[in-house]
Amino acid sequence: MTSRAPLWRAIAAFAIVAVSLLLALKLDAKLGLDLKGGTQIVLETRDSERVKADAESTDRALGVLRGRVDALGVAEPTLARSGDKRIIIELPGVQDPREAAKVIGQTAQLSFHEVLAVPEADAKPGKGEKIVEDEDGRPILIGKQLLDGNGVKDANAGQNEQSLGQWIVNIEFNKDGSSGWKQLVSDACANPAAGQRIAILLDNETISSPAVQPDLCASGGGGSTQITGDFDSESSKDLAALIKGGALPVPVDVIEQRTVGPTLGKVAIDASIEAAIIGIILTGLFIMFVYRLVGFLATIALATYALIAFALLVWLGATLTLPGLAGFVLAIGLAIDANVLVFERAREEYAERRSAGLSPALTTGFNKAWSAILDSNVTTLLAAGLLFFFASGPVKGFGVTLSIGVIASMVSALVIARVLCEWAMRRAFVRNRPQISGLAGTGRIRRWLTESGPDLMKRSGTWIVITLVVAVVSVGGIAIRGLNLGVEFTGGRLLEYSTSKSVDAEDARVAVSDAGFTQAVVQSSSGEDGRENISVRLDEITNDEAVEVEKALASVAGDVEKERDELIGPSLGKELRDKALIAFAIAVAAQMLYLAWRFRWTYAAAAVLSMSSVVLTVVGVFAWWGKPIDGVFLAAVLSIIGLAVNDTIVVFDRIREHTRENRKRPLRDVVNEAILQTIPRTINTGLGAMFILAALAVLGGDSLTDFAIALLIGLSVGILSTIFTASALAVVLEERFPHDPDAAPKKVIDPYASVDDGRSTGAVI
Repeated sequence: MTSRAPLWRAIAAFAIVAVSLLLALKLDAKLGLDLKGGTQIVLETRDSERVKADAESTDRALGVLRGRVDALGVAEPTLARSGDKRIIIELPGVQDPREAAKVIGQTAQLSFHEVLAVPEADAKPGKGEKIVEDEDGRPILIGKQLLDGNGVKDANAGQNEQSLGQWIVNIEFNKDGSSGWKQLVSDACANPAAGQRIAILLDNETISSPAVQPDLCASGGGGSTQITGDFDSESSKDLAALIKGGALPVPVDVIEQRTVGPTLGKVAIDASIEAAIIGIILTGLFIMFVYRLVGFLATIALATYALIAFALLVWLGATLTLPGLAGFVLAIGLAIDANVLVFERAREEYAERRSAGLSPALTTGFNKAWSAILDSNVTTLLAAGLLFFFASGPVKGFGVTLSIGVIASMVSALVIARVLCEWAMRRAFVRNRPQISGLAGTGRIRRWLTESGPDLMKRSGTWIVITLVVAVVSVGGIAIRGLNLGVEFTGGRLLEYSTSKSVDAEDARVAVSDAGFTQAVVQSSSGEDGRENISVRLDEITNDEAVEVEKALASVAGDVEKERDELIGPSLGKELRDKALIAFAIAVAAQMLYLAWRFRWTYAAAAVLSMSSVVLTVVGVFAWWGKPIDGVFLAAVLSIIGLAVNDTIVVFDRIREHTRENRKRPLRDVVNEAILQTIPRTINTGLGAMFILAALAVLGGDSLTDFAIALLIGLSVGILSTIFTASALAVVLEERFPHDPDAAPKKVIDPYASVDDGRSTGAVI
């Protein structure tokens, strides 16, 4: 009876592509601010004397802030609560964050007080009283607060009809505010010695202390009033926006602020698309060269990966960020990895059972490669999930898009590529000419490796010693050179500008220093559009001080355009640094537990130690090189964790298979054979991913170059570590702590055990 599985797979593949195409055409991608330009401000609420900062009070503050943002007139702003105490505000198109930060972040604790007296020089305020300065800088003694901003119903700026050109702020009180206002007017009118004055304070600073007019004393006050003072059009409108927004129930602090220029995002998108296209073309040519027809069909399936991934992104409503683009490009390598695993296993099956034909060999290849593909993608998803929960800002987007990319890559490799390849293998033209399929030949290198390859495990101790030496050198780099932690982990401000003319970094540093910023770290580099790029790193400075830095650079560099502006508070920097360490620790523990469940604790320990040595090597190289360690580097490290474990899993999966087939063979022989059999897959997958990463390193711009370099180093070292370190450690641990399956059999069903006909079956392990 003919199996209907290929038919159902074909229907599923067609449906997936069709739905993906429909979603891609109907829905638009949601771009992050780092791609479309704008400002992101992260606020953190803190306790006040009367209100505790929690989810409820933060939600009330969010409602107030939404009114203030609307008053700014920003198109399509986004406001959302993050956790119990944080509010994330995104303002597309806003390049100068000074006004936004002033209006949005202003605590605006509006309070109304009676002016009790003009105090003597040595006067001390009584209970509930305090001495403040009025708007002219003269001391006044004020009483307790009788009214706050919660009693204000509306406020707007206008011009006094009786005084041409004078700007005022009209205030209308609600029911509760009206009673408080009447009491305040009554108390002030009863105190002529102090001038019958009322003090209006904004965040404990007097903005006006007018005398109550006689007609107001006579009427006893009403439901509205006017604030007069030295206002112009802009200042009166700003004050009205603050008052109309209401008083925040709790104070807020700006702990993070990011501004991205409008051109940087476009350049990044174009560069990433170019890198993806070039990477796919180079990888496709390489795969077609190695695997001929099935390689060509896998490349076609790879092209659908981009469509599926994009459709998933817009369907989920996820935000596409700059590191997220890198996540999509990186996932191309994961898709190739799955195809390479399948094709290599199919080649082995065809070589052993040539008479059975191409189709059975391909089916067996898919079945036998499934466990390694599943394990390797699960480890990558673990790393991506940790990025989402522990990273900050745009790097979160990398975790999301990498997860989407992994799912899309599995669909393109295991469903669409399988449908195309199975269809091709059933054609008479291909069956009669098996050499063009790409599955019929094993190649000279593979034959040499399997027939007379080196005994790598004979020198397992040597490989471990070399790994330890590399680790010592890496630790030495960290200890001697130190880690160049970015502002994301240390706190501070990073400003990046493009300039119209070339300027020496030393000249720029002197100009910034002369402006009063003597501790600034200034660097220059060549931009992609012929303009010079200058970065300035400082401790935490205000927005006004950032403008002074820009003016100082313009004095020596001509026309200056801000490309990026990142402000990270010191408390947030410490938090992100701690979270990065926690993410790494959890990643290691999660990989260890998963691999211990899928294999044995000895193999899990070997894989994790090998992976840790790869990460340490990358960190050590960056330390010696002086490269920045920031959020994007964190994304690269967690990606390296997934990729390094992927390679190791493939070898360990083959070791498990051979051990199950013949438990009496010497372990070192089994491990060595597994390594030699999987070297072609390891090299081919690595080269496929390197093409993509190299394109990203060259074309990705400053933001993604270091990311691609870190991954290239990690991938190269990871290949060597898989072949030598992980396997050597596994051998040593297994010999030290041998497993005797006959001594204590466990009735655990392994769903991935395979028999020679390629069908999955259960086995007692």
